Amino acid sequence: MLNINSIREQLLNIETFNSEVLQFIENKNWLNIWVPKQYNGLGLEFSEGLKTLQSIAKIDGSLGWFVTLCSGANYFSRNLKPNIASNLFSSQKTCFGGSGMLGGTAEKIGEDYIINGLWHYATGTPYLTHFTLNAKIIENGKEVLDKNGDPKFLSFILDKSQVKLIPTWKSMGMIATSSHSFEVNNQKVNQDYSFIYNEFYSDDLVEKIPFRIFADLTLLVNYLGMAEHFIEKSLDIIHYQKQTDFNNFVKESTSKSIEFAKIIENLLASNSPISGEIETDIHSFGIKTVEEITQFIIQIYPQLGIKASKLNDEINQIFRDYFTATQHRNFRINILL
Repeated sequence: MLNINSIREQLLNIETFNSEVLQFIENKNWLNIWVPKQYNGLGLEFSEGLKTLQSIAKIDGSLGWFVTLCSGANYFSRNLKPNIASNLFSSQKTCFGGSGMLGGTAEKIGEDYIINGLWHYATGTPYLTHFTLNAKIIENGKEVLDKNGDPKFLSFILDKSQVKLIPTWKSMGMIATSSHSFEVNNQKVNQDYSFIYNEFYSDDLVEKIPFRIFADLTLLVNYLGMAEHFIEKSLDIIHYQKQTDFNNFVKESTSKSIEFAKIIENLLASNSPISGEIETDIHSFGIKTVEEITQFIIQIYPQLGIKASKLNDEINQIFRDYFTATQHRNFRINILL
């Protein structure tokens, strides 16, 4: 039976998750953290889901990132008509994933759309059963514009059989996320498999969380989980004060992250509005936290000696995973040394 250490061993310097790791994820139902219980999901509250994601990221960076991004995509179950969502999530193997970029077009023909385009950085491409994407709407050969004069777009869900994978993921870290590109050529998708981010068919508190807050905090706990993993493994090599300071900072930041999540839960439970100020506070907190984690790692890593430079060592993989993950646009930062 797999445990944390055996999972870490299996994930050391591999390009893809093996069947045993994927089965472990399925058994835990981790991809359905945010999926309502009526669709066989865990239906966790926001704060509890964040704790779960951080604990997974502490096991391994690629594992945590894959579960976070794909459980985040499975969250879109709430944006789908109930009969569609019920059908798609009749199996715990269902795994959504894709790209948030606007990378193609969807030409409306009757009740269907013809999808074409190329999308990049889709986490977990080999493991996905369905791909999500955003595409500009075309009608009668012209782009449809919204009320602001910008191109109108919809989000779509396609079966993996409708998608061509393009192996472009050649990063130094987060290797097993297999975040390749994908292409769609003249694929027909019924309008029932399109959705809009802020329109929902369920009535839980989770879907009322502003998307920016949801994205910021779910990504932030990944950085915190990887930081916990780094501290743990660095202590196997050396002990000095900076690690204690780092550990205290991570604990404080974790508590603050969960506190923010509970504030959001309480506001929603009381039907109170979530202000733009709170969104800004959370985002600023995330940026500052990632900056501090980065500084701690930069200060500690050179003290770990030649062991930390070996590609087949766990501490080296954590280092590479973390600095690859920080390139995500949500918290990409500038460090002045």
